Amino acid sequence: MKIKKTDALSSMSILGIETSCDETAASVVKGDFEILSNVVLSQDEIHAPFGGVVPELASRQHLTFIGYVIQESLNRAKLKLDEIDVYAVTQGPGLIGSLLVGLSFAKGLTYYFEKPLIAIDHLEAHIHSALLDTRNIPFPALALVVSGGHTSLFFMKKKLNLELIGKTRDDAAGEALDKIAKFLDLGYPGGPIIDKLAEKGNPQKFAFGLPHMTDGSLDFSFSGLKTAALKKIKEYEISKSHSDFFDFLASFEKAVIRALLANMAKAINIYKPKSLILCGGVARNKKLRQQFTEFAQESRLSFSIPSPEFCTDNAAMVATLALEKLKSGEKPSFAQDLNAYPRRAHINGVRLS
Repeated sequence: MKIKKTDALSSMSILGIETSCDETAASVVKGDFEILSNVVLSQDEIHAPFGGVVPELASRQHLTFIGYVIQESLNRAKLKLDEIDVYAVTQGPGLIGSLLVGLSFAKGLTYYFEKPLIAIDHLEAHIHSALLDTRNIPFPALALVVSGGHTSLFFMKKKLNLELIGKTRDDAAGEALDKIAKFLDLGYPGGPIIDKLAEKGNPQKFAFGLPHMTDGSLDFSFSGLKTAALKKIKEYEISKSHSDFFDFLASFEKAVIRALLANMAKAINIYKPKSLILCGGVARNKKLRQQFTEFAQESRLSFSIPSPEFCTDNAAMVATLALEKLKSGEKPSFAQDLNAYPRRAHINGVRLS
C-alpha cells in the first residue's frame, strides 16, 4: 500500500468514523487539532419503541446512512475524499454488527485511495475527548468513563498511556438509569429523561445504600442499586402520577453519582493523580457534571469534562485520538490486519473489559 506523505503533521486532514453502537458519526480534523466538521446521526427514534438499542436495527441503519454522514462531514469541512490524508475508525468495543459497518467502509476507503488507516479503541477515544477542550491537563490523571455500556476507571501516566484500575462487574451506570426509566415507562434514552425530571425532586427523600466490593477493588456494581430501586418502586407504587415520583428519580440519580465518586475518591488516595477526567455519554448529566466539578475542587485537583456534544459517541474524538497517535510516532496499521472486537481489547497490555 502506498502511503501519501505530507509535509508536516499540522497540514494533515484526518477523517474519523464512529459506528460502535447506534450513532453514525464522521468528523474531519486538521493536524493542528482544529475540528472542521463533526456530524452525528442518532438512531434514538428507531430504538425508542423497544426501550433500548436493537443490534440488528442499528447495523442496518449504519449501512443505510454511513455514506451520507461521511459526505456531509466532508462538505462541512470543504474537502474531498481524495484530500484526506489519514482515515481513523472505531475498532471496538461495541456492537459487532455496527462496528463492522464502519470498519468495512474505512477499509474500502483506504484500499481505494491508498491512504493509511488507524484503528481506534472506543473507550480510549472517550477519555481523550476530554482533551478536545483542555489540551494541557496535567498528568498523571484519573479518568472515569461512564456510559450506557461502560463504567470504567483508568489511571493515565501520560497521554496514550492507560491502565484499567476499575470496571463494572454487571450493569453500567447508564444502563441502570436506562432500565429504571424503561420500567417506569419514561421513554428512551432513559438517562437524559431522568436527568431532566430529577431536577424537580428532593434527592434526600429515598435512601439507597452504596455498592461495596468485599475484595477492596475499585470495581463498580450497579445491579444492586437497580434492584433496590425496583423494590422501592413496587413497595411505594411509584409511577408518573405518584406524589413522590420526582423525589424518587432524584434520589436514585444521587445514589448512582455517589457510587461513581466514592470509587474515584478511593482511587485518588491510592494513585495520587494531578487531575481528574469525566467522560462518556452519562457525563452529559447535569448533576453528575456539577458534583464531579465540586468533588475535583474539594480535592484540589485539576479536572476536565468534555463539552456535552463530545460526551456522547462522536467521530471527532476518533480523529483526534488518531492524531495523538501519529504525533507520538505510532505507525498506521494495514487495513487487512484490522478486525472488530465487541467486548474485549487491550490498551498497553491491560484488558479493557
